[in-house]
Amino acid sequence: MAERERRLAPPFGGVFVARTQILDAAQIQRALTRISHEISERNRGLDDVVIIGLQTGGVPIAERLAEILLDIEGSTVVVGRLDVALYRDDIGLRPVLPEAVTDIPVDLDGTVVVLVDDVLYTGRTIRAALDALTDFGRPKAVQLAVMVDRGHRELPIRADYVGKNLPTRRDEVVDVNLEVVELGEMRK
Repeated sequence: MAERERRLAPPFGGVFVARTQILDAAQIQRALTRISHEISERNRGLDDVVIIGLQTGGVPIAERLAEILLDIEGSTVVVGRLDVALYRDDIGLRPVLPEAVTDIPVDLDGTVVVLVDDVLYTGRTIRAALDALTDFGRPKAVQLAVMVDRGHRELPIRADYVGKNLPTRRDEVVDVNLEVVELGEMRK
């Protein structure tokens, strides 16, 4: 979670305090390698596959997946970035980050889009991402890859590729980066 977003995002605000390390760098690498193989197998290669990372936490994961897919398949996958802030149903309650820009370098018509995010929680961010994608074309299919699925869904959305299922309490926070996945809480 970006430090600035953590500081400004209601209802918590404050500072993330880690309580438990869930995954280390090696475990994250193994999960990303597994997800990459699953993406390749499910789509029978990478023809027409576009990977789009959701700002801000999904972008580094998407970029790493593309690197692993290049090693596995020997072909480059287009990687984009998507900021869904203006498509959210809670706009005004969360900060709009100026550094979180959208950059989708190809028309999405007829492609298989793999949306990538760090944590799947209520499903509202993914709903917003699905709405935002329609501005960039009509994909043949949209798949979802997340590093952590923590449950507590409020919408009927599920991930196709999951690094780690992690049941949590609603008041807990999951912090994901390429070095560590931690479970903790926000403190003022």
